[in-house]
Parts: sequence; C-alpha cells; structure tokens
Amino acid sequence: MRALRLIPLPIDTSLLRPGLRLAVGVSGGADSVALLRALHERSGELGLVLHAAHLHHGLRGAEADGDLEFVRGLAADLGLPFHGAKVDVAAEKAGESIEEAARRLRYGWFRRLMAEGAVDAVATGHTLDDQAETVCAKFLRGAWTEGLSGIHPVVEFPEGRIVRPLLGATRAEVEAYLKTLRQAWREDSSNRDTAFTRNRIRHELLPLLEGWNPRLREHMSQIAMLARDEEAWWQAELARLAPQILLAGKPVRGGGRASGDGLALDVTRLAALAPALQRRLLRHAAAQLGAALDFQATEALRSLALEGRAGQKRELAHGLRGERTPRELRLTVEAISAGAGASGAVPEYSAAIPGEITAPAFGLCMRIEAAGTVGLATLRNWKPGDRVRLRYSGGQRKVKEVLERLKVTGSARAVWPVLELEGRIVWMKGVELEPELGVTVLATDL
Repeated sequence: MRALRLIPLPIDTSLLRPGLRLAVGVSGGADSVALLRALHERSGELGLVLHAAHLHHGLRGAEADGDLEFVRGLAADLGLPFHGAKVDVAAEKAGESIEEAARRLRYGWFRRLMAEGAVDAVATGHTLDDQAETVCAKFLRGAWTEGLSGIHPVVEFPEGRIVRPLLGATRAEVEAYLKTLRQAWREDSSNRDTAFTRNRIRHELLPLLEGWNPRLREHMSQIAMLARDEEAWWQAELARLAPQILLAGKPVRGGGRASGDGLALDVTRLAALAPALQRRLLRHAAAQLGAALDFQATEALRSLALEGRAGQKRELAHGLRGERTPRELRLTVEAISAGAGASGAVPEYSAAIPGEITAPAFGLCMRIEAAGTVGLATLRNWKPGDRVRLRYSGGQRKVKEVLERLKVTGSARAVWPVLELEGRIVWMKGVELEPELGVTVLATDL
C-alpha cells in the first residue's frame, strides 16, 4: 500500500518557547488529537516538554469513559506524561448552561495544573472553524467589538497561560492531517445535538450562509483578528484619555472638587469627541463603578450628556444613575446592590471547601478549591480593618487602600466582595493576592 503524503498542520509557533512544559488539553476529538500529534512531532525542534491532559466531565456515560481511556492510551503510545481528572458538570452547574459550566470547570482544572507546577502552560485545539462559530454567536447576541474578537490566541491567568496554536487551521485540514497519519479520533455524540446553540450555528446557520459566501469562515476569523487589534488600541487610548476626562467627586464653588460618590464627565469636552470615543468613555466610566452598559444604555447616557437639560436623570441597570448638571454628566451607583437584603445589609454566603457559592448580591458564581485545607469559606462585603496581601507585595495592605489604588470611589466601593477563610482574606475582587492556605478561586459573573 502506498503511503499517504503527510499534510503539514499550520501551527502558530510564536506562542511557544523552548523549555516550555506544555500540557495539551485533549478531549479525544479530532482537533485536540491533531494538536497533540503535531506538537509531539515537532517537540524536539521546538524544545517543548509535552504533556497530555484530559478532563472527564461526568457526561455521556460510557462514551465519555471511552474518551478518557482513548486519551490515556494515546499519551502512553507517544510516551507523554498524562494528567486526568473527573468532575460532575451537571451537579456543579449554577445558573448556567451545561456548556458554560463545563468550560468553567475545565479551565479551572487547567489553572490548577499550572498552579501546582505540573506544567507552565496549557494548549487547546481551537481551530479557525471554532473561531468562526464563536464570532457568529457573539454577533447574534449583539456583542461590542471586544466580543467580536472571539477566541484569543493567548489567555493570561495568574497561574500561567492558555494558548491556541491551531486557530489558523480549518477542521478540514485537521482531519486530512490525521488521515495521513492513520490516527483515529473520538466523535462526541453531543456535537450533533442541535439543542445547543453552537451546534445549530455549526450544522445549520454557517452552512446556509456559506451558500452566499464560501469563504465566510475565513472572513469571520479575520473579523476576530481585526477586533482584537482594535480593542488593544482602544484600551491604550482609554488609558491615556480617561484620566483627563473622567472626574471624581463634585465641583465646588471657587474651583477644585470635593470628594464624593461616582464619576463625572465634562459635557462640553465630551461633545467635542467622536461618537466612538464618547461611547468608549461612557462604558469605561460605568465599568469603573462596577456596571456594564449595553448599547441602549450607552446611547441613553450619550443623549443625556449631549442633549439633556440640567436636572434630568436616567436610571439604568446595575443601580447605575446618570444625572445631568449644567456642565457635567454625573454617574453614580446605588450604595447597596439589588441583591441586598431588605434590612439594607449585604448578605454573606458560605460554603464548605471544596465548594461553590452563588452570590446574587455580588453578581458572582465562585468555585473554591484548597489543597489540604478544610473549613468554611465566607464570601462577604469588605469592612474597615480588613487587610490583604497583594501578590509580589511585601506586607499586608488595608482593603480600603487597595480600593483607592484601583480608583474605586464612593458608592461603587460600598459593595466589594472578599472571601474569608480561617480568619484570612484569600480572595478579593479585582486584584491578585498572594496564595493563602493553598486556595484556588475561580469566579465568574452571573
């Protein structure tokens, strides 16, 4: 039998470096198997120390058990260290879809592998097709530019980085490569279930749209790259301009400003800017106060700033309020979030470790793990006297001082969550703390 000609698989090697201990997250599907085989083939040339990692999600019964054994066997055949674990996604999802819970638990496990020092980074087998599906899904939801940036080639975490070297390869290229190797892979039966939005996009919507444009997936991937680069430029531009335009507190007679709640924007200066920058500044200001603006809310604030009269107000989501003064648009947030109890106090939430907390008052879902530590962790509002140890910092700092450094002012910092365990704060929103008691926290927005 004549040997098949090897079809090279396009891999972005700029994401890799010699000596990197890299785990490939292998589900058993074609994409991740191809990534593992391609990196193994070039590991000597690239100087990689390769590992294989597989997380069993506790779904699909015997089929998933077969996936685990397949990946374990593949790692053994290639002579690679294997990392395996099992979670119960259905039992651990909280106010989220199965897909969202699986992703959260999977990335939480990747981060633990890096935190434990088993590997330096994790590679996933996302392809150009995955990118196109993601951009399409974000578009359908009405995403801003940052949403259209889709799957990023690199995601940085405190423990290490997740890299996606296959984003330039199509699924067809992946399967052609595996066939030349005569390498089998596993098929996930749930990928055919059109009850999942991504599968409907993959099997129904994109093929339909490709009847209009056969290069649609390639163009969607290009949109993601453009959006990523433009978002990076905007973030740098906001970092430069926001301190000149956003004002804390209230103006006082005779000049200067008094400390107070919220932020303000000078409406004359705002009106002189391009609409794109106006929207960015309004969204940035709201984010500083812990609120996220959709398109309608952003336009409502723009209208209030540019066309409103002194005394007019807008009440928006997340307790955000916009108020027009003769010269400014002032933004404030209710001191207590909508999830607070009737007494006005912010509720506390507790969970045994390992465990999960769903906290509507803070808009958070949190998974807590601690190596060798047991006890009750409590998610609560910060209080005067609380201290934390910032990562790479010498001593402890008051939470109040940390919030000042973050430029969280007035009512925005009235509700700011911290996680307490054994009398120590082991997690605080918005900052990276020195590891305490071996605790790992994965927090996501509700």
